[in-house]
Order: sequence, then C-alpha cells, then structure tokens
Amino acid sequence: MAKNTGLGRGFDILMPTDLDPSILEEDKNRVQKILIQDIRPNPEQPRREFDSLALNELALSVKQHGVLQPIIVVRDGSSYRIVAGERRWRAAQAAELQAIPAIVRSLKELEEVELSLIENIQRVDLSPLEQALSVYRLQHQFNLTLEQIASKLGKATSTLSNLTRLLQLPENARQALSDGKISEGHARAILALKGNEAKQEELLRCILDNNWTVRQAEQFVVAAKKGASSAKATGRTASETEMTKSISKKLKTTVKIKYTAKGGQLIIGFKDESELDRLARELQNN
Repeated sequence: MAKNTGLGRGFDILMPTDLDPSILEEDKNRVQKILIQDIRPNPEQPRREFDSLALNELALSVKQHGVLQPIIVVRDGSSYRIVAGERRWRAAQAAELQAIPAIVRSLKELEEVELSLIENIQRVDLSPLEQALSVYRLQHQFNLTLEQIASKLGKATSTLSNLTRLLQLPENARQALSDGKISEGHARAILALKGNEAKQEELLRCILDNNWTVRQAEQFVVAAKKGASSAKATGRTASETEMTKSISKKLKTTVKIKYTAKGGQLIIGFKDESELDRLARELQNN
C-alpha cells in the first residue's frame, strides 16, 4: 500500500522535471515477486521504531488488497536489501504474505539518482519547495538522515530542517509559494500558525489581498498566538492608525507603529538634523 506522506493533493506538480523517473518510480516491466524471507531491512535505516497501530492498520489493508506499490530493493549477496518500503515489507510479514512486489535496482542506478537529487538541491533556479522535495526524497527513499544530507551538501542541518518544514504548509499556501505569490518568509509565518488552519487560511488571504510584507505577516502571527481576535490581529499589522495620523498631523512628520512580541515602537520620522531639532523641541515643550 502506498505510504501516505501527508503532502496533499496536487503535490506532483512540484516534482523536479529533470530526474530519470525510471529509477525510483514504478516500472511495470521490472516489478518482481520476491519471497518475504529473502528480503532484509536496511541496517542503516534511520527509523528504528514503527508505530504498531499504524502498522497493524496497514497490515489489514495489505491482507485485503495486497501490496499496491512495490518496494525498492538492491541485491545483497543471496538476498535483497530494502532501499524504500520497509513499512510495506513489515506489514506484508504481519499479513503473512509469502511474497511482495519489488523493483530491483542496481547500486549504480541509485547512486546516479542520489547524485541527481543532491545536484538539484544546489541548483539556484529551483524553488524552495522543489529543493525541499529533493531533501524529502533523500530522507525517505534513500534513508538518509538530515545530518548525512547536510554533510553531502555542505549546509547546516538546521537550514535543511527549515527547508523541509515548507512541505508542511497547507496545500493552497504551497501552491502560492510555488507560483511565486508569497515568499519563503511569508511561508514561514504561515507555518508558525500550524495547528490552526483557520488562522493560516486567514493569514494567506491577507498576504495575497493586501500585499502584506513578511514583517506584517509576522505581526499577525504574534497577535494571533496571543489569542487576539481576527480584527485585532489584522490591526496589529498596520503601520498607520488614527492615532498615528493624529500625532503625525500635530508634529508635521511621519509617525508609524511597529509592533513587537512584547509591546512595540512608535517611530517618528525626520528628514535632516534641523527637523530632528524641531521635533525634539516640540516633544520637550509638550
């Protein structure tokens, strides 16, 4: 059974287009039935524990429908070593199947695709989501840890961790990021409201409808996390209010509000030293 990645519908449009799809995608001509007993798990599989409840549910599905998506293996002496699909293999064992569909790949093929994915992440013309997907595939199809991928790329693990978090965006936000309608900074602000789909949707709509900056999006997040109403959260993104307009009129200069996590700043603008002196006198007199 295909593993539910939770990436949402329509995510295939973000797949890099210059990879050889025959390496990891299903090839009907190369699918074989291999005895369960002849297959071994990957000893370098980073995941050591499997959710027993989810595995039991998968086993029941496999028992009823069979394994719908082949696992991927390489020859390892007289047996086969799993590259991708250990959950399906374990579920097939639990369902007491004798054999499982598998695609046998050579180490050379896998090395070529791994190299292609590494090169993809380093391409400057790829969107953040396309890079994130390449990292995701290295993690889940090659069983590489983020630390291993970071070492191959010469990047910080935290950088890759932040990158892959983009895959957790709601589908409409992923699409907006892919289309260039929002920036990566906007996307991170939306991610900060994970678990509150309504607020995420509202923030995305405000960014798109009002052409919000990343800073405004972050201010919305701060207010929303404090439990502010939608109107108040949206109001905190404004740099001008009736109050600032009143002060601006009195001081004859620009006055704006900048909210922070705790409080904020009242910003009074000036053009030159003489105007600064004038403002200082007026404020002192008041």
